[in-house]
Amino acid sequence: MRFGFRRLQWRIAAWTAMILLSVQIGGLFLFEHVGRSSALQEVKVQLDTGDRVLDRLLEQRSAQLAQAARVLAADFGFREAVLTGDADTAASALENHGSRIGASLMLLTGLDGRALAAHPAGGDAFAQRLARFIADAQARGAATGFQVVGDSVFQLVVVPVMAPVPVAWVAIGFVVDEALVHDLKRVIGLDVSLVRGRELEAALVASTLPTDVDAAQLLADAGHGMLVGGFEYAGLVRDLDPLASERVFAVLQVSLERALEPWERLYREWSGLTVAATVAMLLASMWMGRTIASPVTRLAEFARRVRVGEYAAPPMVRREDEIGRLATAFALMTEAIASREARISELAYRDVLTGLPNRVQFVESLDRFVRSFGERGERLAVLTLDIDRFKLINDSLGHDLGDQVLQEVGRRLQHAGMRRRDLAQGLQDEANACARLGGDEFAVLVPGADAVAARVVAERIAALLEAPMNVQGQLVDVRASIGIALYPDHGNDAGELMRGADVAMYKAKQAHAGHAIYDPAHHGRNAARLSLLTELRQAVEGDELVLYYQPKHAFCSSAMLSVEALVRWVHPKRGFVPPMEFIPFAEQTGYIRAITLWVLERAVRQCAEWRRAGRAVHVGLNLSARDLLHPELPDQFRAMLEHHGCEARWITLEITESAVLDDPRKALATLERLHATGCQLSIDDYGTGYSSLSYLRQMPVQELKIDRSFVMNLTTRPGDELIVRSTIELAHSLGLVVTAEGVETEEILVRLGELGCDLAQGYFVSRPVDAAGLEAWMDHSPWARGDHSSGTEPTNYA
Repeated sequence: MRFGFRRLQWRIAAWTAMILLSVQIGGLFLFEHVGRSSALQEVKVQLDTGDRVLDRLLEQRSAQLAQAARVLAADFGFREAVLTGDADTAASALENHGSRIGASLMLLTGLDGRALAAHPAGGDAFAQRLARFIADAQARGAATGFQVVGDSVFQLVVVPVMAPVPVAWVAIGFVVDEALVHDLKRVIGLDVSLVRGRELEAALVASTLPTDVDAAQLLADAGHGMLVGGFEYAGLVRDLDPLASERVFAVLQVSLERALEPWERLYREWSGLTVAATVAMLLASMWMGRTIASPVTRLAEFARRVRVGEYAAPPMVRREDEIGRLATAFALMTEAIASREARISELAYRDVLTGLPNRVQFVESLDRFVRSFGERGERLAVLTLDIDRFKLINDSLGHDLGDQVLQEVGRRLQHAGMRRRDLAQGLQDEANACARLGGDEFAVLVPGADAVAARVVAERIAALLEAPMNVQGQLVDVRASIGIALYPDHGNDAGELMRGADVAMYKAKQAHAGHAIYDPAHHGRNAARLSLLTELRQAVEGDELVLYYQPKHAFCSSAMLSVEALVRWVHPKRGFVPPMEFIPFAEQTGYIRAITLWVLERAVRQCAEWRRAGRAVHVGLNLSARDLLHPELPDQFRAMLEHHGCEARWITLEITESAVLDDPRKALATLERLHATGCQLSIDDYGTGYSSLSYLRQMPVQELKIDRSFVMNLTTRPGDELIVRSTIELAHSLGLVVTAEGVETEEILVRLGELGCDLAQGYFVSRPVDAAGLEAWMDHSPWARGDHSSGTEPTNYA
């Protein structure tokens, strides 16, 4: 019995051993499968996670490049250089901006794709490769991508230069090299290779792999494994720019040997346990099942959650072996990925200079509030503000101090301006109430505010900003123009509200009103102004403008005939467009510069033609305040005189007395250079501006024109006669010739002569006429012959 028992024991033991051995052997095969599957799953998770992080990094890099390009494109001086065709200034701006951001290529192209300026030299060869980027930027406002040039790969960004429509394109390029892929590896934690081309023509651009690899093999074998330096790698291929003419791929790689190494060690240890006792094997199998399979399964499940962006705490695995280290590695990897994504999000949504939310975050917050408040039927206000004359602060005090001014504005908005009582319930983050949109433009969100409350907040913001700022011992006065848009009155989404607030802000700036609430009529007027600018540009390019000439009567008959050249616009569809409809608009938009050059060229040419025909005519024409801020104007005027054979002394340039107020130093310097050409200078509309006699004494002028508002009532208002008499006496004491504008009656003309006026101009002498009409006037009018007698009505020759 005992032997039988013993045999039964052995039989039981044998059967148990056989069963357990079978289970153990089966478990070995199962464990091998589970281990490799888990390792491959981990590798896949790493690749997928690395791919997402790479995508975020490229998006972040593209956004930073686009923002850097927009900063340059929005720079006032740079836009002025583009609009005026100042290639040297544009190239200098490209070089300076490129040096600050470490760009490999800075390029400015025209709307026709032709290179206008580039840095470094030779960079204009890129212009012919930017067609698809420009097309994409026209549709989206900016374009980024990769471009292969020669043996190098560049990451490019293209943005428009707005004034206010696109007038040129700025392209910034950064070379893709070994430094970039090593930076990507440090962030992603995977090996990265960049390859250009496809199949047999593929070429390796840069790689973090320890040994050289064949680019074609890298693309072909990345999806199912490849050998590099004796190690097997799994990879993932990412097309960085599907629209590029020559494709650029990023290949992410993970070493399978390193991923499988813990599992292979565990497999060997597990095999050693198979020779132990049956009970030990059973216990070991149960223990291993509990301590290995279960944690691995939980870690694999956690890896799947990480893949979709869930960064919760990893499962607790209290072990000191490989499984514990693997769990610790999972935890560290998750923390690192979460930290990197948080940093990426912070850079994407936070303004670095002021620490305030940027435009992207503000618009997203505004969009959430609009949806939430719309459901509850509540109101909110959006305020956008722009610092007045901020460019002057930068130019006169330096960009470093300008940055500190922006920081102080941000602090005042954040800490003092947005108290809790200004914010309705539901605002989770009080700092999100204000944001820096870019440059010197900020925005404020005021939930629950109607028009009255929004005005109160705007006035308080204006008062806060007007308090002097002490920056580096320098007192700086800051004022802002504030635009207000209300929900739901002025829009039902964030985009409409932001546009409305911007329109109102520019309206407030134009009117010097401090703040303004959006009026839907502004949009129609803005559209009409945009259309007018386009048509005005076409008018200059298509020669739709015409010069009319208004003669001046000289009280001294020996004086030569003087006329004033006046620009008129004959629109092919609208007909005659009055000057008051397009001249002020051209001055506001800066297009007056092109109109002035057109008028100068035509007037100089006509004056030269009259002189060659034996007609002694002295021509005067107007310059705007903007014209005096362009230092190249004197050289352009001198070139026109030489080209048409016109002497400078036959031309008088007329300016308003307030034209030097914006920048007296530059304006007076330009006037001195114009006077040096030999032309005459005249102060137009005298008496209506704000300049002092000190400016009148400094300006190198030879003529003073009394504004028509004082002349038209000369004989009926004693106060006006006193002003005219004192002005004539003042001008003569300064050695200036005096011209009276707005002479419409014989009585006024006679009285001007008695007061000692030198020249008279107005409808009584002649209305403005075209060149042919002026020639007829010179041939037949008694005014031209100098025998005009009292009581004779002058004849106009149109």
